[in-house]
Amino acid sequence: IWWLDPELTYGNAKPFVFTQGHSVCNRSFFPCFDTPAVKCTYSATVKAPAGIQVLMSATQSTYLEEEGVYQFYMEYPVPAYLVALVAGDLIHADIGPRSRVWAEPCLLPTAISKLSGMVERWLTAAESLYGPYIWGRYDIVFLPPSFPIVAMENPCLTFIISSILESDEFLIIDVIHEVAHSWFGNAVTNATWEEMWLSEGLATYAQRRITTETYGAAFTCLETAFRLDALHRQMKLLGEDNPVSKLQVKLEPGVNPSNLMNLFTYEKGYCFVYYLSQLCGDPRHFDSFLRAYIEKYKFTSVVAQDLLDSFLNYFPELKEQCVESKAGLEFERWLNATGPPLAEPDLSQGSSLTRPVETLFRLWTTEPLDSVAAASSVDLTKWRTFQTVLFLDRLLDGSPLPHEVIKKLSECYSSQLDSMNAEIRIRWLQIVVRNDYYPDLYKVRRFLENQMSRMYTIPLYEDLCTGTLKSFALEIFYQTQNQLHPNLRKTIQQILSQGLNPLPAIDTTTVTTDTPAMVLEDKVSEATNGAISLRDVNVSA
Repeated sequence: IWWLDPELTYGNAKPFVFTQGHSVCNRSFFPCFDTPAVKCTYSATVKAPAGIQVLMSATQSTYLEEEGVYQFYMEYPVPAYLVALVAGDLIHADIGPRSRVWAEPCLLPTAISKLSGMVERWLTAAESLYGPYIWGRYDIVFLPPSFPIVAMENPCLTFIISSILESDEFLIIDVIHEVAHSWFGNAVTNATWEEMWLSEGLATYAQRRITTETYGAAFTCLETAFRLDALHRQMKLLGEDNPVSKLQVKLEPGVNPSNLMNLFTYEKGYCFVYYLSQLCGDPRHFDSFLRAYIEKYKFTSVVAQDLLDSFLNYFPELKEQCVESKAGLEFERWLNATGPPLAEPDLSQGSSLTRPVETLFRLWTTEPLDSVAAASSVDLTKWRTFQTVLFLDRLLDGSPLPHEVIKKLSECYSSQLDSMNAEIRIRWLQIVVRNDYYPDLYKVRRFLENQMSRMYTIPLYEDLCTGTLKSFALEIFYQTQNQLHPNLRKTIQQILSQGLNPLPAIDTTTVTTDTPAMVLEDKVSEATNGAISLRDVNVSA
């Protein structure tokens, strides 16, 4: 349960509270069987002060104004982690026949302009693929930047971090992913967190089928290439033998299942589902199977064997061919082998969008650097966001770059990138930091002074503290810490304190801007894993 003072909201007017139940946090909200294997309906009565709007992930709600009491009822069985509450200075606008957006007043016009008419388009596409949307309404609430992840698929009421509003293509993908969860994850749920891919892999597959229907195969392939790049980056960081790269991960006692949220859950899971679809020969045949799978198992929780048995029973000709035992691609190996996916999708339909990225990257990384004129003629403002972030991510992978290269990159692109969205800007600033490019460091400071969200602060602090710029990071943190949520502040303190001697505790209530000391906590015994879990994946639950 996250309680925010008014200063941590966009409007700075009223306090705010929200819950985040995924994966095993709702035991601190209400007594429950906090496992995805158990589903039930729920009702709730919530009393709130006048002027505070309360919302929950429920199919029905009423408000008794004279008593300040809200009543909610979820008529369909859901696992505990999908019970969610948010309350604050929220107003709404309808954006479709069964959808509305909720946001703080200062954000609502932007939310309307980005999503009006779009959600219904995506819901209709999803229904054409996987059958009726069963939850009634599909509303969206935009939360302050303290929201710890990008998005959460709470039924009837998707939670999304407001910070993503400026990045149109990421917003589209994130909302469509949560729409897909209405079928995969919410209606049919993984019975154990050890098989989280049953929700995330299937939802990612469904998301890409929806984007293909609404935006075309090229865009879908571009987004997939960007994510698979990130998967291989995470693989290099973790090592191919790391057990968390399995689809069926062994959950040791005392381990928080949220620690298993990684790109393998999403992208390796997606690759397995995509492989199953290819066995059918036509993705529309696989869509028909998934419709039948949803109809059979909706409102229940399943294990991987349920999905795979249903698949083979639906396609008896594949069962006769023993596709589950095909050498090198055995279903069992997909589930239990460490390392990268056994097969990846053909992304050639996206070549019109990915080829320019590959060409530009080669121009900048092939020695000697004699193609600057050709490279500098590329106008990144005309590229899609996913093209630009794919290009910058590959430059990040190659950092540190020769000084001449980073200098020329800055001359060519820095001013262009300044006007782009935060997903693009943070990647350029990470390149600046990893290459110790001092002329652009002021932009890093400016960015961190205006960011309060985990996904846009942690990666930069990690890079600053990995290199030679820790004192610069300390200075910025000291100046900005009061605008950060205590949870985020604690995480950054842990990053900053790596390798430092324990510092004495400081009473922050007496610290003024003239106080030279930095406020840091003792180094925690469990090292943060941020370089893997946060830099390379913006998690949408």
